Amino acid sequence: MAITADFHLHSSFSGDSDTPMEEMILKGMELGLSEMCFTEHNDFDYPVTERETEGFFELNPDAYLYDFLKLREKYADRIHLLFGVELGLQPHLSRRNAAFAKAHEYDFIIGSSHLCHGKDPYYPAFYEGRTQEEAYREYFESILENLKVFSNFDVYGHLDYVVRYGPKKDDGYSYEMYRELFDRILEKLIEMEKGIEINTSGLTKGLREPNPCMGILTRYRELGGEIVTVGSDAHTPAQIAHAFGRAAELLKQCGFRYFATYEKRSPSFHKL
Repeated sequence: MAITADFHLHSSFSGDSDTPMEEMILKGMELGLSEMCFTEHNDFDYPVTERETEGFFELNPDAYLYDFLKLREKYADRIHLLFGVELGLQPHLSRRNAAFAKAHEYDFIIGSSHLCHGKDPYYPAFYEGRTQEEAYREYFESILENLKVFSNFDVYGHLDYVVRYGPKKDDGYSYEMYRELFDRILEKLIEMEKGIEINTSGLTKGLREPNPCMGILTRYRELGGEIVTVGSDAHTPAQIAHAFGRAAELLKQCGFRYFATYEKRSPSFHKL
């Protein structure tokens, strides 16, 4: 079965996208998708930069829901649309994120680490004065810190997001280099009954593999993990469902027989 459900999508309700939601939906239908889940960004306490102003990544969920419901009804006979959110996790935000997640009836919540101890790995400053390995290690350790204090999410997004932006990206990077950290992360996620995603956007940013890499996906399955969603992390129509054929093959190579979708925070499983 082809993967026809994209479960990581952004529109103009996210600070870093200018694309109207309807344009994303029209492209998804053109591509033959059966399901699209919008997962608009909400990152509290995102630092002000040259690119991002105060509140740049803070979502207006009421405005988002209003437009979403109109479009879901308009296209109800052509595509199944889901209402999701991508929460930027930091330990000190656990109560604030929990309140945000409970305020609306989301179908799906991605927990993601866009900031590591207040800094975004997108910017070169995160890597200054230390080796790439040291920076990556701090990022992975911060995921464990989040998992200790926050649980109201369904899957953890792009677990090795940091490798998109390091000085050498994924050159020399592997699961084995950080095995002890990844195993603790994956074991904790499985204990919490949470999933992970295969996020294909890394392939558009020069990576050899999607996020996370095959080593992490394989180890998650070896440890008993079964919940994997598939998302393009598209911010424009051209990125929707990017490399989903390759994602399906990679998942099968890593030992998965099914991928997951969510509705009303409950997973369904679909044969690959």
